[in-house]
Amino acid sequence: MEKSLAGQVAIVTGAGRGLGRAFAERLAALGADVVIHGMRENGPAEYGEGTTLTDVARQISEQYGVRTIRVLGDLTNSADVERVVQTANQELGPVGILVHNAGGDVAAAGGKPNPNDAVNVKEIDVKAVLDRNLLSTILVCQQTARGMMERKAGRIITISSIAAFKGNDTSVIYATAKAAVVEYTRCLAVQLRPYNINVNSLAPGDTRTGRFLGTRHVPGERLVSEGTLDRIAMVDEVARVIDFFAGPLGDFVTGQVLRVDGGTQCWSA
Repeated sequence: MEKSLAGQVAIVTGAGRGLGRAFAERLAALGADVVIHGMRENGPAEYGEGTTLTDVARQISEQYGVRTIRVLGDLTNSADVERVVQTANQELGPVGILVHNAGGDVAAAGGKPNPNDAVNVKEIDVKAVLDRNLLSTILVCQQTARGMMERKAGRIITISSIAAFKGNDTSVIYATAKAAVVEYTRCLAVQLRPYNINVNSLAPGDTRTGRFLGTRHVPGERLVSEGTLDRIAMVDEVARVIDFFAGPLGDFVTGQVLRVDGGTQCWSA
């Protein structure tokens, strides 16, 4: 697997911190040049996981010896999406890998919608959560897939969530958006089969990112790192799955959703 992605160009959306940064580092470690996308330049500092998006791109480039660029953009805006992908193609080369990580259970003004349930959630929160998760996925995948179709090669990995597979009463809109991301991923995989483009989704469970730990109370016994699967995942335990989906081991795998949650959900999807 060492440098198995050398010569490839990857876009990782929401790459300034948390899982997004970890995905970018995994791809860079395998030799890919990486577009580090974020919505805000100071996003990495919001939960103490860095300073600026520019600095994240520089650090990854220096650590792994690959080319990186930093690109800002609102991925719910089609013009911004087109600019992000065009910038990647122009500055690094044709995009062969997309990891669409941007999204989350955030409201238009920032923070989590409260309550995010089926009855009381505000209209502005519904639109924000659906746009940032589902609409952004559709727009980014559409724009990136066009170039891949011309070359008849590519990997698209969407980031969904285990919330997509089990109903609950506290994150209804988020779960609905992620369930739609899963179905869109499967439909896109079918459409892109003739073009030799693999499309899969990684569905994380609770993961100890800065944002996760900074927005909720987590019992100490769930923060152990070994000896049990009944715990919160470490970031790298989720991120390393990208090696499979983006690398040679995933050559004949498409239309799949892989839950990375330590077995909190053990039934067929």
